[in-house]
Amino acid sequence: MLSVLQNNINNVICHGRRNVLRNLTVIKCNFSNQPSHQKIFDRNAKRLQKERAALSPDVELYDYLKEEVGYRLADRVFDIKKEFNTAADLGCNRGFLSRHILAESVKHLTLCDMSPAMLSQATGTPGLEISKREIDEELWDFPEQSLDLVISSLSLHWINDLPGCFGKIIRSLKEDGVFIASMFGGDTLYELRSSLQLAELERKGGIAPHISPFTQIRDVGALLNRAGFTMLTIDTDEIVIGYPTMYELMFDLKGMAENNAAFNRPVHLDRDTMMASSAIYKEMYGNEKGVPATFQIIYFVGWKPGPNQPTPLPRGSGEVSLKDLGKMIENSAKSKKQKTDK
Repeated sequence: MLSVLQNNINNVICHGRRNVLRNLTVIKCNFSNQPSHQKIFDRNAKRLQKERAALSPDVELYDYLKEEVGYRLADRVFDIKKEFNTAADLGCNRGFLSRHILAESVKHLTLCDMSPAMLSQATGTPGLEISKREIDEELWDFPEQSLDLVISSLSLHWINDLPGCFGKIIRSLKEDGVFIASMFGGDTLYELRSSLQLAELERKGGIAPHISPFTQIRDVGALLNRAGFTMLTIDTDEIVIGYPTMYELMFDLKGMAENNAAFNRPVHLDRDTMMASSAIYKEMYGNEKGVPATFQIIYFVGWKPGPNQPTPLPRGSGEVSLKDLGKMIENSAKSKKQKTDK
């Protein structure tokens, strides 16, 4: 009797183990099918927004911000005293960056954008060889080690998988290739964001994501390091633009194709909330001329490792201690003064 009972117990235990292993296998397979990143932005909605903005008859009225940022970013390309044979502009929009790239710096530039209307309107400077590719920035598929330079101006903040995008970019770069880009930072439109949130808290008792999330500057450096870029240079700039009211700001954002494209964006913003938001905006941030809107721009430069790049000396090879640096500067200043006195 005891032996029969023991056999039944062993069968139950073995059957339970098989079920547990089967369940673990199913769980493992389910996890492996999960995407490596979260889908925050609706790329199809963003493409339609860009198409609508590009086909507008007064599209040039809304170029002022992206034109200025493109000019500043092109100046950073010009500062690198190196000629790039092959380059690509990731998310070129209407050519706000390519129209400032000189042929003395770049020989051939490939313009990439997912909006055919914006791509058709992009141009370059005289003497610059240009080709165009209609491609989603998230589907970057340039061959490995085929580019000397990758540039992007105010386009990366709409990409869902930013680490994966950086990884594709560094693989497409040749050794000692460089990645130069700009994107909106986390403090962009903080006035509009806070005004909408306060108005909704008052009217509805909760908030909705009317402003898309932006990347913080500390995260950009971490992601570039993770992708393998070296000799990073990251800086920020703030551009403050004045508007008569909040409504003109929102109208211009739509004209720039920078309206919200998050999946969880609300479909409708009722009139009461908009009027309350405008009043809060004016009260908290306004002045006698209107209301300001802050755009934080993050500029960054990253290099792909190469044999000709400068590398730090081995640890412990220094001959001068940092604590003696002050004394060395004082001695140098004294010696210069003595020479001038003589």
